[in-house]
Amino acid sequence: MLNPLIIISKKDQAGINISKFLSKSLKVHFVESESVYAEDIDKKFPENDLIIFASKHQGSTPRMLSLHAPGNPSSNDFGGEKNTLCLTSGTILKTFFRELNENTPEGWNTTLECTHHGPNIESTPCLFIEIGSSKDDWEKTEAGKAIATTIENALILIKDKLENNLEYQTAIALGGPHYCPNFNKIQLSPDLAISHIIPEYQSPITETMIQEAINKTQEKVTTAIIDWKGLGKSEDRQKVIDILEQLNLNIIRTSEI
Repeated sequence: MLNPLIIISKKDQAGINISKFLSKSLKVHFVESESVYAEDIDKKFPENDLIIFASKHQGSTPRMLSLHAPGNPSSNDFGGEKNTLCLTSGTILKTFFRELNENTPEGWNTTLECTHHGPNIESTPCLFIEIGSSKDDWEKTEAGKAIATTIENALILIKDKLENNLEYQTAIALGGPHYCPNFNKIQLSPDLAISHIIPEYQSPITETMIQEAINKTQEKVTTAIIDWKGLGKSEDRQKVIDILEQLNLNIIRTSEI
């Protein structure tokens, strides 16, 4: 059974734009706060088994449509709890990203982002799907339509996968920049599904961070994908490798895929 809930902030121009193009059959809930501060909203809607935050992405980057899991590998500067990630799903993120890539309008970029910001969601898998990066971009009709279409198509595909017990090999990803070019290509590939991504700027990446990423993935994590050149100094990299080996994870470099 797939019973999704879409969360949109009343303060979020991109989210409101997306909401105009969503099917009336989808359950949408508007919150007063910014989405990153909609803490523990899963507890208010226990009947839903997937939470989708449709929102803006703000930054100096070109116009883009992006996707990521929420959570804070370390500090909680924008909602959520310190050192706490949200529950997410590699299969769901992969399906959404492949659909997003298919539906992105000409002139827009598509990217994964690393795991970052709140709110804190403990019991229901969740994700953020966003329009970036400026006020003008947030209100573009083609972007709102693309996100809405992505949500609707991805939900159909995920429901089919669940009904037919179709699963990918699930991985966490470590290293690289906030935007994830080396992980993007893997998420678009046929086999591996990435859940949480912990970037290089969180270095030193600790066993606690890695274990939290594993624990907050709905599927069993069997693999760690590492951006070898984007994993800090050689000694930091070796510490990460040692941790992954102790956890009996299959280790794959992005350059090997």
